[in-house]
Amino acid sequence: MPDIKTKNIYYMLSYAYEALKEDGVKDLGQEDFDHVHDLFAAILARGVATQVKSGLHRDFVQYEDDITLVRGRIMVNETIKRQTRIKNRLVCTYDLFVTDSPHNQALKSTISLLIRHGDVKDKNKIALKKVLLYFSDVTDTSPTAIRWDALKYHRNNASYRMLLNICHFIIDGLLLTTESGAYRLTAWLNDDAMHRLYERFVLVYYKTHHKELYPKSELIDWNVTETSNYLPVMATDISLSFNNKQMIIDTKYYSHTMRSRYGDKQKYISHNLYQIFTYVKNKEKDATGDVYGILLYAKTDEEITPDENLVICGSHIGVHTLDLNCEWCVITEQLEEICAVLRQ
Repeated sequence: MPDIKTKNIYYMLSYAYEALKEDGVKDLGQEDFDHVHDLFAAILARGVATQVKSGLHRDFVQYEDDITLVRGRIMVNETIKRQTRIKNRLVCTYDLFVTDSPHNQALKSTISLLIRHGDVKDKNKIALKKVLLYFSDVTDTSPTAIRWDALKYHRNNASYRMLLNICHFIIDGLLLTTESGAYRLTAWLNDDAMHRLYERFVLVYYKTHHKELYPKSELIDWNVTETSNYLPVMATDISLSFNNKQMIIDTKYYSHTMRSRYGDKQKYISHNLYQIFTYVKNKEKDATGDVYGILLYAKTDEEITPDENLVICGSHIGVHTLDLNCEWCVITEQLEEICAVLRQ
């Protein structure tokens, strides 16, 4: 059985990659996943089933074939080379609007990989096999042959972005071993991956349980008298609002949350504090004190754990930690305490 922190990461993944439907997230949160592969399988089975109901993405795919009737463009040189005219056939290239697109090939490859994985429970394998039936016309592709950077998204296939992010995450974390063709989990949850997961989890948690706070990631305009083309973009991780109050949460996942230089005492990481202070000051244009800034660190094993509320130049700045090494109910209590400030 996994330890508490590992199980909490499973639950964070279920929030971060479920399709932001409250019931679906609750269902996953109540299940007991002994392996991260099983969680991925459950998430992907539900996500693809939803996509199937709305229709699999179709795209124009170019084919080349020797045919009896002209279709598309005749490849003259290739026709001569193959001497197909002897058989009254021409080599043509033509486009078909089919489901056999790179997007669906990536989905099928990932589903097939999880079905073969020994750590996926039979229940989730059955669910994956059911959705796999809809991919019968899709070419089988090796996971290593998928070109993730070549997958493009537009209005008609925007719903695929989340699904294929999951697939990329799964395949990046699985390597084919030489031992009986099994797949194993690699150490892909580094600080960078965990930071992205941590940020998305906090946002989706509030989107799921506190829609009345209008959770979102937003751009903050600089409070300047004259515009400039060279000012950097200010994009929040999470913004919450209730009545006239607003809260900006900046999530941080580091191996270390405190810094010291030349033997000095432990201090907050300066650029993190500068960043959240800048966000608050530019959002709070009228200096009302109704904009709260929160630096939300994931707790580390360091001796000092940031947990205090400050008032800096009239602005409320909180520096807190979220302990991921405790029971799930305690994690949610911490998140509830943070947003409760808006209702005070």
